[in-house]
Amino acid sequence: MFCGFDIATADVFECCFVFQTWAIRKMPNRGGKRENAGRPRGQGKYGEPTVTMRIPESQGATIKNFLDAYQRKRTSSDHEATNVDEFLIPAISDQPTLLPLFSTKVAAGFPSPADDHVEKSLDVSEFLIDHAASTFFVTIKGESMIDVGLLPDDKVVVDRSKTPGIGDIVLAVVDREFTIKILDYGANKMPRLMPANSTGAYKPIYICPDTQFEIFGVVIGSFRRFK
Repeated sequence: MFCGFDIATADVFECCFVFQTWAIRKMPNRGGKRENAGRPRGQGKYGEPTVTMRIPESQGATIKNFLDAYQRKRTSSDHEATNVDEFLIPAISDQPTLLPLFSTKVAAGFPSPADDHVEKSLDVSEFLIDHAASTFFVTIKGESMIDVGLLPDDKVVVDRSKTPGIGDIVLAVVDREFTIKILDYGANKMPRLMPANSTGAYKPIYICPDTQFEIFGVVIGSFRRFK
């Protein structure tokens, strides 16, 4: 006996302790974080790493709607939803510039000398602009509207005083971004914005109840320079 313990009993305790220590070292890690476990970073719903945050319970729906709109924008196949560039305000001169206007239409060839007479003059500003106070120019970016003759760097004339109708080309704001598309309505009577590009590279923009949407103006004309 040693300190109240039998020597043989002590040997058994020592063997058990050694075996338990060896077993713990060999036992696989069954709990906690494991190396290379879980989904790879950036492979989730939003395509980038996410973080955990606490928000007021009353703002849960607002944050969810914002994230849904953000996701729709990221996954939209219309990769050129924002197809406008600079905004310009027309400068109206007190003395209009009057240019010759031929009285007959000229074919896309050599005009006949008989048609080379001028019947009246044309003020370009008066031709393009109906209401100067509500009109501005926007530069087109991209090719989503080429089938209606709107090419990159074209200038379109936008009039905010016009009432938009189905089939009109409009300047709209969708989730705080400008786009120029054709106004239409879907089967659910909700607005949708249609591109004009027969290649199929651009898809309609469907307006949902939680979409921030406003028609900023109606496109009433366009112009471009060749030189």
